[in-house]
Amino acid sequence: MQSQEVAILKYQGGGDWYANPTALPNLISFVNTSTKCAISKEPQVVTLRDNAIYTYPIVFMTGHGNVYFDDQDVQKLRDYLISGGFLHISDNYGLDNYIRKELKKVFPSDNFTEIPSTHPIYNQTYKFPKGLPKIHEHDNNTPKGLGIFHKGRLVVFYDYECDLSDGWEDQSIHNDPKNIRLKALKMGSNIIEYAFTN
Repeated sequence: MQSQEVAILKYQGGGDWYANPTALPNLISFVNTSTKCAISKEPQVVTLRDNAIYTYPIVFMTGHGNVYFDDQDVQKLRDYLISGGFLHISDNYGLDNYIRKELKKVFPSDNFTEIPSTHPIYNQTYKFPKGLPKIHEHDNNTPKGLGIFHKGRLVVFYDYECDLSDGWEDQSIHNDPKNIRLKALKMGSNIIEYAFTN
């Protein structure tokens, strides 16, 4: 997994895995201009049906609806993660009810745990001393950066009650103020940097 490329996970279940189409290209552009990364500008789409996933250090996953991993998907995702891959899940307000159940299939003995603000993912090029920033407000809940660890390595990062990837989209889509979009992009940059080096 040496390539400086990122991919979007196309999953089963009927959920809108393709949500936020401008998000990842905007994040990649930001990362390439603000860090030493040189990521391919066009994110690729991967599924859990072939081996292409193993070529990407980080895979992004988002959506509002149903997610389903069958036995083959579960095995492939687990193999990818324990062999050095990294999955970032961005809860697009509606994903939570599904993703927790499906990730439990992948790591039956592990639960999501809240990642402390001292963790390196919050302390890459950009510093987030209070942890995950809040991007969109839905129900006054505190944003949480949740993770699954395998042998001490963070393999899944889940931004919950945050809508991080909405903050990466074109400004005209959500009309987020510049300072909110910048927080989202900086946190996204940290996630990519962390995935490339751990």
